[in-house]
Amino acid sequence: MATEEIRVRGTVQGVGFRPTVYRLAKACGLRGNVCNDGEGVLIRVSGNEEVLTEFVARLQTECPPLAKINKLTRTPYESELKFDNFVISTSVSNVINTEITPDAATCPQCQKEIFDPFSRFYRYPFTNCTHCGPRLSIIRAIPYDRCNTSMSAFAICPECAKEYHDVENRRFHAQPVACHVCGPTAWLERADGKSVTASMFSMLDDVDAVCTLLQKGEIVAIKGLSGIHLACDATQETVVQKLRQRKKRYDKPFALMARDIEIIEQYCIVNPKEKELLTSSAAPIVLLQAIGKKVLAPSVASGQNTLGFMLPYTPLHHLILRRMNRPIVLTSGNLADEPQCIANDEAREKLGTIADYFLFHNREIINRVDDSVVRVIGDKVQRIRRARGYAPASISLPPGFHKIPQILAMGSELKNTFCLLRDGEAILSQHLGDLENVAAFNAYQETLNLYLNLFEHQPEIIAIDKHPEYLSSKLGKELADTNQIPIHQIQHHHAHIAACMAENGIPLDSPPVLGIALDGLGYGDDGTLWGGEFLLADYRKFQRLAIFKPVAMIGGEQAIYQPWRNTYAQLIAAHLWNDCQENYPDLEIVKFLKNKPLKLLNQLIEKKFNSPPASSVGRLFDAVAAAIGIYRDECSYEGQAAIALEAIVDVSSLNNDKEAPISPFSFSFSDSIYCIDSRPMWQALLNDLQQQIPKQVIAAKFHKGLANAIVEMVKHLRQENLINQVALTGGVFQNCILLEQVTKGLQALGIKVLTHSLVPANDGGLSLGQAVIAAAQLIHEC
Repeated sequence: MATEEIRVRGTVQGVGFRPTVYRLAKACGLRGNVCNDGEGVLIRVSGNEEVLTEFVARLQTECPPLAKINKLTRTPYESELKFDNFVISTSVSNVINTEITPDAATCPQCQKEIFDPFSRFYRYPFTNCTHCGPRLSIIRAIPYDRCNTSMSAFAICPECAKEYHDVENRRFHAQPVACHVCGPTAWLERADGKSVTASMFSMLDDVDAVCTLLQKGEIVAIKGLSGIHLACDATQETVVQKLRQRKKRYDKPFALMARDIEIIEQYCIVNPKEKELLTSSAAPIVLLQAIGKKVLAPSVASGQNTLGFMLPYTPLHHLILRRMNRPIVLTSGNLADEPQCIANDEAREKLGTIADYFLFHNREIINRVDDSVVRVIGDKVQRIRRARGYAPASISLPPGFHKIPQILAMGSELKNTFCLLRDGEAILSQHLGDLENVAAFNAYQETLNLYLNLFEHQPEIIAIDKHPEYLSSKLGKELADTNQIPIHQIQHHHAHIAACMAENGIPLDSPPVLGIALDGLGYGDDGTLWGGEFLLADYRKFQRLAIFKPVAMIGGEQAIYQPWRNTYAQLIAAHLWNDCQENYPDLEIVKFLKNKPLKLLNQLIEKKFNSPPASSVGRLFDAVAAAIGIYRDECSYEGQAAIALEAIVDVSSLNNDKEAPISPFSFSFSDSIYCIDSRPMWQALLNDLQQQIPKQVIAAKFHKGLANAIVEMVKHLRQENLINQVALTGGVFQNCILLEQVTKGLQALGIKVLTHSLVPANDGGLSLGQAVIAAAQLIHEC
């Protein structure tokens, strides 16, 4: 007989892991106990050595659906086990080193129960079990026990307690277990304060009444799992426009929810991988190719060829949509750019002029978590926003990072996340939004404090972006000064590349990769703005090998929201403006620009006053879009013109050089750096406009030409540097056409291409890169 202590680390609390241990131990005839503690799950067990080995093997192969074992260690246990059988013991509080499970979509069994008139969970909107339901959104502390969640406010009834303590029941130790008798309740309110009576709707209950309200063209604020959403019928243009005006979200696409896959397929193509994502426990918003069998309200996603759909992921949503045979808009319950509301009183105050009705409940949301957004490119999933369903599941770090101190990385200014590094794993926060909004920055600080307390994380190093004005960087400096912690300032694009390397498992001491980081902008080592970078990089350092030709951002931030400024700056930089006036005076873009205060603009460029040069490829996309008439004058959000430019590409011509030949770029070399110059592309584009070539074909030519220029630059760089792997990163590589074209071209050269999947290519993945660079630099110093 042997006695062992088995330590299991990973996502093993609140997911039915202890019941699985119990069931397998009983089946193997073992005695001992299992409990939760701050490090994960601890098993002390006695039995035949061969049986113990079988038990451990089955633990890994029969792991519960939401569980993930990161590490399992077995050590001899010298003390006597005072157990005649196998039992589940009370949780132990000690040093926190375990994970918090992401919120999980309603499982099939719970779905079945809420629609079964003979089930005690019939039409109960908060039904859950160990395989589904709230986790991160309700937790206050670890270990994940009911007393440490917002469910502590609800005393468990005898029937639920019976299931909670029944090891054969799937609700065994399901901390949020509840029912009509003992759990949270939902109710409907009018935004104008008048009472709601059942006779108004003659529905089954308040939740069912929401469906009728949506069908009638009302806007309803719905308190869900981890935040409050605003909902309306997505097929009624009048109400969608009303929602846009009230919410002050004038153009950005709305997310959609549909009852089932069959309804989604009336509006979009859904391939097997996309279906798998929609029906997964994460239940993200999936960007799908629109097909237009049925027509939605035009303003749901104007200027887009994709729609962001999700399926119901809570019993509340399933019940609301039971009678809804068309999609609904389900967008964050907030004013534009503010954090999503999570509390009832907050929603009454902030959403009272937006929603007509509120569907509230009395379970407190502890952690605000937005919906995740993903896209399938080729056969790979790209996470555009990592939040509900994915965060805060840990990311295992590559070899070489397993003996590092605790590190905190503060992330970026836009699409912010922060990252905690410890014991060979990275814990990335949920998407926290754009910190330039005061409310968002306050929410960022609250969430950061919560994570530091939850995980008892005491950083020994803080990593920040080099940009001196990022609020996340300023806060990082304050924390470092207050706590006397060393600070590492990390270059923006190096962090992008390191994040891509880390999620692809590139070991710490690997040779450098060529990182191609294309985005809107980031603060460069030379004090200028970068955004079109070819960096030979490892985790510790980088060398800038090539760039896109820097062009002025006229008016600074104004250039982000007024794309024509970028067009004019590009034409000036290419020395083509005089040519435009002489040879292309009748082009719309030329007429448009001539009506602008060009003398003043020229002075701004010459004096570099509020018009910093930037190598930004994001702004190049904006410039091309404006030139061909896409969001030329104004954008309401960053990247709107670039996204619309991708959407109009004539895909059929991408592989046909006769229909859409490659738009040319040129190359130069000075100051030890190669440079990609867009002047030939602009000359070709002006000619195409003169010849009235369709804008869809011009867009295709631009994408092909840009991809070709990137691949050709890699060919140049390979002649002087050992390059076997290329990392494609930055927000521009969320453009699936560019990503696919560049990947195809590089693979034809025999180069291994690294892309993002676990973390966003945009700034949402930046904190991971900051953290691993700081860790690598520390290891190097030691």
